[in-house]
This record gives sequence, structure tokens and C-alpha cells, in this order.
Amino acid sequence: MAHDSDLPCDGDGVCMACKVKPSENESLICKTCATPWHVSCLSAPPDSMGDAVNWECPDCSMPPAADVVPVKQNAVASSSSSGRGDLIAAIRVIESDSSLTEQEKAQKRQDLMSGSSKDAETTAEGVNPDKDVLNILDASLNCSMCMQLPERPVTTPCGHNFCLKCFQKWVGQRKSTCANCRTPIPAKMANQPRINSALVIAIRMARTMRSGASSGSSKVSHFVHNQNRPDKAFTTERAKKTGKANACSGKIFVTIPGDHFGPISADNDPERNVGVMVGETWEDRFECRQWGAHFPHVAGIAGQSDYGAQSVALSGGYEDDEDHGEWFLYTGSGGRDLSGNKRTNKLQSFDQKFEKLNEALRVSCLKGYPVRVVRSHKEKRSSYAPDKGVRYDGIYRIEKCWRKPGKQGFKVCRYLFVRCDNDPAPWTSDEHGDRPRALPAIKELKGATDMTERKGAPAWDYDEEKSCWMWKKAPPPSRKPVQCENEDGTKVRQVRPKRLAMSVKQRLLKEFTCHLCWEVMNHPLTTPCAHNFCKACLDGAFAGQSFTRQRTCEGRRTLRAQKNIMKCPSCPTDISDFLQNPQINRELMNVIESLKRQIEEENAALSADVDDGSLDGNNEILADEAVETDKCVEDDKEGAQPVNETETKQTHKRKRSSSIDNVSPKKPVDKSDVVHNLEEVDTAHT
Repeated sequence: MAHDSDLPCDGDGVCMACKVKPSENESLICKTCATPWHVSCLSAPPDSMGDAVNWECPDCSMPPAADVVPVKQNAVASSSSSGRGDLIAAIRVIESDSSLTEQEKAQKRQDLMSGSSKDAETTAEGVNPDKDVLNILDASLNCSMCMQLPERPVTTPCGHNFCLKCFQKWVGQRKSTCANCRTPIPAKMANQPRINSALVIAIRMARTMRSGASSGSSKVSHFVHNQNRPDKAFTTERAKKTGKANACSGKIFVTIPGDHFGPISADNDPERNVGVMVGETWEDRFECRQWGAHFPHVAGIAGQSDYGAQSVALSGGYEDDEDHGEWFLYTGSGGRDLSGNKRTNKLQSFDQKFEKLNEALRVSCLKGYPVRVVRSHKEKRSSYAPDKGVRYDGIYRIEKCWRKPGKQGFKVCRYLFVRCDNDPAPWTSDEHGDRPRALPAIKELKGATDMTERKGAPAWDYDEEKSCWMWKKAPPPSRKPVQCENEDGTKVRQVRPKRLAMSVKQRLLKEFTCHLCWEVMNHPLTTPCAHNFCKACLDGAFAGQSFTRQRTCEGRRTLRAQKNIMKCPSCPTDISDFLQNPQINRELMNVIESLKRQIEEENAALSADVDDGSLDGNNEILADEAVETDKCVEDDKEGAQPVNETETKQTHKRKRSSSIDNVSPKKPVDKSDVVHNLEEVDTAHT
């Protein structure tokens, strides 16, 4: 064994004992580990030149025979971190095992050197290796150089994964091919490798679950309970600027959830017991939020794309808006470049789509939900806007929606709002509210596209017998927590029943979604810019496009062919070279298939337990929640008017897709439905 004073030379050839770089005649190379040593600093140098040829360094030399103890392979693997001598002993035990083939010996040596001995690791931690999510990733996504789970993973176009440092070290040695399959690495990727964010999230999630934490370390965040908030908007102690720039909303006076549809009645107004009245005016949007008329501080639309829109604000953000009091034409959100730190932008730079908040308005149109409307004094083009502040103008209903070219040349989403409130409008002297009226004639409908009009009966409609507007169908159940009071006056926070919580494997599988169809990838491809897509989706996105285009000079002579730029659906990177011979990411596909297989096995086992009646307490609770959720869904279906297949697709939740001209054949979508990647915040109706 090594003496305390025996130290080898470092990577620069300098002796770690005497700090001198020995010459070639004064250095000695170990035959086992090929480590250089300074002969003068050795406690037991070789006696002759013959001994120097087969010389082993003190770290590789075997201990005395009396100290050799036969050790099982697993025990050796688990104690590999105790010292280098134990590692050498473990390797020699593997070499002396005649029951192993050469391939099995090589695999065990590799596992031992990389420290990824699964049996010892999972036995020590009490984790089943067949069910552990981290082992699934560790078996397929290891770095091809260090054989560990990649740290800041980089995926080459050929589908192999590397740590960022390992990849940079490999490329720094002027090697332009993959270390695993020798496929050429694109020059741009070699100069500027991109981290695969999907693998980062998946590995982090697996490690978090292994450590026993469900969501990582808890973060301390600033939070003030509603009962502790002041009556008006305030500036927190953490805010550096004064005034409204860093203001926070004051106390919420009403007891409605954030996704409440329709008027706010006296039952939801414990402060005044009158509700929010038509014509009520507030100083600004902060105070308007406190009374629940319109919750967003900045956005002009409050809603969810798969649920509907609850309220809108008319603030003069779009010049296409037309306000006629009892009815108005409203312009949707989006279409403006808000990249960087820009919060507002008056110029339209691309077409609006029926997505996100625009889709929420269309859902309310199809189902006939009531929409609260507030008008701001910032709307200077309207004769019905208040002189100051923000005013609540009652309930409106969206009758139609469409798209048309706006005044700036780009398409905008348009909505026809018609008033249907039981109270008279603030600008009229009528003693009664609205009555059903004929829809106005809209000239711009002649050139409109993507027309959407409600087919069935609306959820909010006029009752002839009671002579009032009311819910003709059950209002949609809230999906956000609400507060109620017990008999003793204490407030209890209630949450609507949710669907069954996803398992770890299901959550992990959800991270491996295609950026085009937003489903779990089938035959995954990883582009040089580190974005993941299904092979069929990416092929369909560029179907019919050639890699080069022919050019001519005034139709007389042919010029050299020009390369077509094919941008990645998720970023501006040119991936035309990658598309000529895309390689399926086999490592990622193995992980996806393993997760799917284990999820199916778990579901089958759970179904068998349900049939046998052997559920434990937690599973019984989950089953009860599932039943309650199914009841809520059935109630919602009973309250909704059935629509045709086209409307069902239109009202379905749309996820983000990419700014390309063609989309995946898995989900055929029109060009107008393809959206930009930019995460937009609607500030137009401020």
C-alpha cells in the first residue's frame, strides 16, 4: 500500500511531494494506472531496470497477504469510495471471477469506476431499482464520457447526451465528431452548445423524488393574507419606488372566487350587503380589483382558455374598438411585440390568433356566459366612457366573434358584445334593464374569417315569465378555492375536488412532450438547438419545402442554387442541415417507453386492487375525489348545450405551438391557428 509520503505527479508532470518537475529519466510510469511518479520521492523505488518495466505504483500494489479479505462484489462496490486500494481490489475480484464473460466484466468494471452500482446504491437507500425513476434515466441518459447523469445536458443531433463540460472538453480537443458514434457535430453547435431543458427538468424532478421531497426546497416568498391588507392599494416594504409603480392590491371585499361568472350579488358582499352595483365607479384598476368587477391589474381580459372569460375592460388600447353603449366591438389581445422589457407597444407586428385570452372569450361566446364589463376614462374615443376612474357598466354577452384585417394591416380577433343586464345602463334614464334586442348590422362581417357563432341556447338568457336575465343553465363550477363561514363564524377555505394527482412517472412523462402537438413524443428528435419534437410532427411541419431553390438572372441564365432557411419551430435557428438526415434520439425514446410501460403496469395493479376491494385509506380518498370530480364534470355537461365536432375542437384548450407555416399532421391546424412562441402579456387595454 502507499506510504504516507508517496505522492504521484500531477497533470502538468510536477511531483506533488517535492513540487519539482522531473525529467524523463527521473520519472517512472505505473504499468496498471499509467500514472507518472518521481523516482527520488518514492519510499521504495525499484531495484533494477527489469523491476522498473513491471513496476506498480504504491496505490496499485496489493496489500500483504494477511490483509487480503475475500469480499463480495456488492460489498466491494458499496465500499468503493473508501479508498483507491479497495477499488483496485474490487477490479481484481471481477477479473478473477470465471463465471463472467468478458463483456460482463467490462460492464461491471465500468459501473464500478463510474460509481453507478445500482444494486448497492438502491439497497442502501431502500429504493426498488425496478421502480425508481432515477434509475430509469440513469440507465439510458448517461453522459457518453463520464457515464454519469449529465450535468447541464447537451444532446447532439445523433441523439447522444453529454455533460456540458465533457462536451466542451471534447470539442476543445478539436474533435468534430460525436464521441459515441462518430457522427459529425454541426459547427454552430460545437461553438455554442445549447442545454436540453427537457432533460434538465426531468433529471431534477427524478432526483427530487429520490430525496423524498415532492417539490424541492421550499422558497420563502412575500405573502400578505387578505384580512391583513389595507383598504386601499399599498406599497410594500420591499418596493423601492413610491406610488402606484410597485403597488399591491388592497383587501378584496367580495367573497367570489377569481373565476366567478356573472354579476356580484349581495350574498358576496359582506361589507355592504348590496353587491357591486351598475354605475359604481372606482379611482383606478386596483380599487376595481378589490370589488371583483375585473381582477387583472393590467390585462384587459380576465379568463382561462379552456374555461371562459369572466370580465373585460375597455381602456382604449386598440384603435379598432368601436363603442356604441348597449353594444360594442371589442378587439382581442396579442399581435404586438412585447419582447425584452417592453410592457406596452402600440404597433401591431403580427396577426392575432384565437388562443389564450382570445380563446377564453370565444368559449364564453359559444356557451353564452355573462361577461362583466368595466370602462376606463382612458378610452378617449368613446362617448360612454367615464370622465375619471373606472366604472362598472353591467353584464354583456358575446354573440359573435371573427377575425379581420385591422387598421394596421394585421389580422385581429373581433367580438360583438351586447348588453343583457337587469339594471339600466349608467348613460340612460330608463327605469328597467335591458330587453332582448336584435343584433346590430356589422359591415365588417363581409370580409371576416374564422367566424364563430353560438348554435344552441345560451347559459345566461332572458326569462319571459320572470322578466329578468338569469342563469338558464347551471353556471360553471369554480375551479379556484373559496371561503365560507361555519356556524361559529370561523372562515374555512374550501377547494373544489380535483382529479387524481399524477404519479411521479406521469409527471416525468409529461416533460417529454413535443413542442408542436404537445403530446408525449413518438420517435423523438432533438434539434441542434436542443428542442424536442416528434419525428412525424417535424417532418409534417416542413412538408413540401425543398432544401434549395433555383435562381435565374432575368430569366436568361441560371444562377447558383440558394439554400432555403428552415427555422426551428421553437426558435430562429436554421435546422435545414439537420432535416436532411434527422436521427431519432434512441436514448430518450427508451426512457419514454420505459415510463409508459411502468405506468401501464401500475394502472393495471391499481385496477386489480380496486376490483379486489383492497384499497388502503389514501387510495380510497383518491377514489372518492375521482367520483366527485366525475359528478362535477357530468353536471357541467348537463348544463352545456351540445355542439358539433367543429365547435368542440374550437373550444378545446389550445396549447402553445410554434411560428411556422406548416404544422404537424398529427393535429392538422390551419395556418391562421399557428401561434408565436412569444409569451405575451396583454397590456393593450390598460
